[in-house]
Amino acid sequence: MVTFFVALAILIAGYFVYGFLVERIFKPTDAPTPAIANPDGVDYVPISTPKAFLIQLLNIAGLGPIFGAVSGAMWGPCVYIWIVFGTLLAGAVHDFLSGMLSERNDGASISEVTGKYLGPIMHNVMRVFSVLLLVLIGVVFMVGPAGLLALLTPDWLNVRVWTIIILFYYFLATLLPIDKIIGKIYPVFGVLLILMAVGIIIGTFIHSGERPMMELTLKNLYPGTIDDAGKVMGVRPIWPLMFITVACGAISGFHATQSPIVSRCIKSEKEGRRIFYGAMVVEGIIALIWASAAVTFFWDKDGSGTGLLALKSIGGGNSNSIYDMCAALLGKIGGPIALLGVIVCPITSGDTAFRSARMTIFDWFKLDEKNICVRLSAAIPLLLIGYAISFANYNVVWRYTSWSNQALAMIVLWAGSVYLATNYENKNRCWIAVLPATFMTAVSITYLFYAPECFNLGARGETGLTISYAAGILVALVCLAIFLLTAYRNPKASLERQKRIVIGRK
Repeated sequence: MVTFFVALAILIAGYFVYGFLVERIFKPTDAPTPAIANPDGVDYVPISTPKAFLIQLLNIAGLGPIFGAVSGAMWGPCVYIWIVFGTLLAGAVHDFLSGMLSERNDGASISEVTGKYLGPIMHNVMRVFSVLLLVLIGVVFMVGPAGLLALLTPDWLNVRVWTIIILFYYFLATLLPIDKIIGKIYPVFGVLLILMAVGIIIGTFIHSGERPMMELTLKNLYPGTIDDAGKVMGVRPIWPLMFITVACGAISGFHATQSPIVSRCIKSEKEGRRIFYGAMVVEGIIALIWASAAVTFFWDKDGSGTGLLALKSIGGGNSNSIYDMCAALLGKIGGPIALLGVIVCPITSGDTAFRSARMTIFDWFKLDEKNICVRLSAAIPLLLIGYAISFANYNVVWRYTSWSNQALAMIVLWAGSVYLATNYENKNRCWIAVLPATFMTAVSITYLFYAPECFNLGARGETGLTISYAAGILVALVCLAIFLLTAYRNPKASLERQKRIVIGRK
């Protein structure tokens, strides 16, 4: 249990220490926020800080910190390192910057924000990329909870029926003003989400005698198969696969698409650290709990063929593995209650995924969000496309979604790097974003070359893996070099730009 408590302590301390540093670097102002300056009763609606925090948490805490963290547990306790430091140094910085940059640009969607700082080509790429990613995520967060609900209900309420029911809810949440559904039910669901995670870790502690928690090891424990010569085959490398698999539990570009929803509702820039950075830290804690529970629940030290091999056999993080864990750790009464919390997570992210897709399209084509007919014209096609994609293989959709998540996070971090380098006197402020941006570039490009759904160089064995590593590192270094050559080209301070932003918003 020592590893778990140390990791938990680092996450909590990191919020106060590194989160405070990030806030000081960004320098929040007292300028009116979009919700105060331009309320419209639909998307720009002032809400309280506690409510904004819970909405942000539920927006970003979909299946990622649960399904992704449980799947990441197949590599063993080394997943703790990525969850903890990925959350503090990359994910929370990414979420804070995406939320605050949207707020400083009148609540613009992330495609508009990145386009402003990375140029017109990236602007159009991000518009298309964001909408596609959001629809894919909406599908994942529609089919996943439908599968869980089907396990708890009569046979006639199968996955397809639940998918249609959830889709109808998504239609309402996408269409109606934010304070009509999301603003009212999310705080309740947020409390349920937190209680569910607490219940799982308590259940893990209670059963620690029969299933002792593993302590940290850097070994790759991903279960492989043994050939006739006794050689282990099929072991998947930690880099880049675990870093893509865990996704939302450490960093996810999907969060950048959700942050503008809340940035249009906050009352002060000084709420940013508590809402954006804080919600990501809480999600990291949720991911840590589920990863710890999975490593413990599916681990058997006697090597009897169970353990992580059992987790791999059941397919990693999915409806069946989560159901088994909830039922075994919390019993007949607590299990279904905890499972409902797991169901709430994706549903309350899926609805805002489609809502963000609608907002992106509205920003793109300068549409009037106050017009109900215009909102219908965008919402209905998006939801119908999502329903059609739901018939595709869920695991394939999940893999593409995971890579798209990290690629988007990489782009957003580079946009944040440019902003910090060009809007403050001290350009070195940008390194809080540059370092994770470079790291995520290496992760995303390596996965692009290695993964079977991409260039599939992993099929070539060690040679393919080496080429993938080299490509990832090379592209990351090239991106870093381009950034340094452009961002540091003007040695003079540019505080006047920052002043103009604040004065313009006033």
